[in-house]
Amino acid sequence: MLRLFQEHRVRDVEDLSGVWKFAPQGNPEWVQTVVPGVWETMPDYRRYRGEADYVRELEIRKPGNYLLRFGGVSHTADVFLDEAHIGHHYNAFTGFDCVLEQLKAGRHTLRVHVDNRYSEDSCLHVPNDYETYGGISRPVELHCLSEVQIERMSIQTFRTDEVWKAEVTVFVRAFEEIRDAVLLVHAGPCTEQIRFSLGRNEEKALPLTLTSREFAPWAPEHPVLYTARAEIRLGERIVDDLQDRFGFRKVAVQGEAILLNGQRIQIRGFNRHEDYGDFGCSIPVQAMMQDLSMMKTMGANAVRTCHYPNDMRFLDLCDELGMMVWEENHARAVPASVFHSPRFMEQCRQCNEEMVHQHGNHPSILIWGLLNECESETEAGRAIYAEQIAQLRALDPTRPVSFASCRCYTDICLDLVDIVSFNIYPQWYQMESVKTYMDRLLCWMEENGAAGKPILITEVGAGAIAGFHDPFGKAMWSEERQADILEEQLTVLQHEQRLSGTFIWQFADVPVDESWAHRRPKQQNNKGVVDRYRRPKAAFETVRKIYGETLHEGNSRAGTL
Repeated sequence: MLRLFQEHRVRDVEDLSGVWKFAPQGNPEWVQTVVPGVWETMPDYRRYRGEADYVRELEIRKPGNYLLRFGGVSHTADVFLDEAHIGHHYNAFTGFDCVLEQLKAGRHTLRVHVDNRYSEDSCLHVPNDYETYGGISRPVELHCLSEVQIERMSIQTFRTDEVWKAEVTVFVRAFEEIRDAVLLVHAGPCTEQIRFSLGRNEEKALPLTLTSREFAPWAPEHPVLYTARAEIRLGERIVDDLQDRFGFRKVAVQGEAILLNGQRIQIRGFNRHEDYGDFGCSIPVQAMMQDLSMMKTMGANAVRTCHYPNDMRFLDLCDELGMMVWEENHARAVPASVFHSPRFMEQCRQCNEEMVHQHGNHPSILIWGLLNECESETEAGRAIYAEQIAQLRALDPTRPVSFASCRCYTDICLDLVDIVSFNIYPQWYQMESVKTYMDRLLCWMEENGAAGKPILITEVGAGAIAGFHDPFGKAMWSEERQADILEEQLTVLQHEQRLSGTFIWQFADVPVDESWAHRRPKQQNNKGVVDRYRRPKAAFETVRKIYGETLHEGNSRAGTL
């Protein structure tokens, strides 16, 4: 299923996970594979980049309206039912729906045509410092709908004096004309309702406000979650429903501090790619939980979803465990020719909108990020950053916006964001002491847009090939060298009063595109503190020591501002 909790009590939902037929383009022989999954986990297709088909039969027991919901397909999908084209979607890291009106009962053939090729039409999935997989990588569901559908809920929380408010907007659509319907929304001790009517194929956003002094706030130490349940009634009949979880919490920027519920937070985080050993980017929930448990064991309280929106089930776990999240759109250091193409902006806008609409109710997400390490040093690039930052703020005014820059001493976009963020690698790429490097960079930032704003270090780290030891010479790529560099980096950064926190690059090693192999030993980004199979390197204990030591120090720096 797409979530870790039951989203519907009335609507009938079938999980389509399981064995599907699979064939790459031009191959007449079908084989069996599992959905969700990626074809790189199949021995014969480990290096296949191209097009392929996934096929399975659907048994429709009663005629009516249906919906196919895909959690993610990597990276382009065309969906066919009985060879009729019913949907198209680009981008592996956000979900999409295909609505089927007046579907007849009986057996139907579902075919998903998947393409993971790089092309001029693809501006976000490009050869990069991580792998682009192919396949139906996240779960798929079949929903049976009635005459009206709840498409989604948006829940934004606010605190006024001692009262928490949840502004809930329920988005509905009708397949036929309905009159005098009632929308009820329940959460905790509150229930509100509104009457509405819709014409055939009409869509409407219905706003309600829930207010109570009894709600408890969500925080990393006490991640209190509430379930909002929306249901539509026609007379005595409940015709559709939707449940989503949320938390009451307020994120704000005040001067140089990031505040959560009025308390200053200090981030001790990791960057994490959706990539795991033999699973590729299609990760089981058990492995997601292992990742979060290992991070928390090292003293981390935050994770950055580099460089794309993450699986909803991973975000559900972050909600439950109190792990703070920086989630960002899918655009990492793309070439200038791609960055300035009209297609790039079109695909980013879509990704931004889908990310916020699909993930905006997760209380663990505190910061929206975008355009990691893109062209923020030119006027043309500044215009692109300004437009996308404005879009994110319009979509969600309750969270601060930032981007991770690597344009040290040349960036001209720091004034646009709520939080200034930089990726740095002193002692790995820049051969000077961490303290000297940081003093110089902080001085420049203060004079170029960061004054009076919080500052985050969104990447810092060093590489090590798992199992390569050189305890005496501590050669480059040895686990000992990585541990030493991280110790110096974190010791300086964790005690730098001007910073609001650090995200280590990165939690686990990941494979990269072959075009990066000449600068990435073993065709991997080897800067993880664990390897692809989550076996700890020497740096694991180094991070646990420093993050653990600064846990209480970080809390002492927090306070009501």
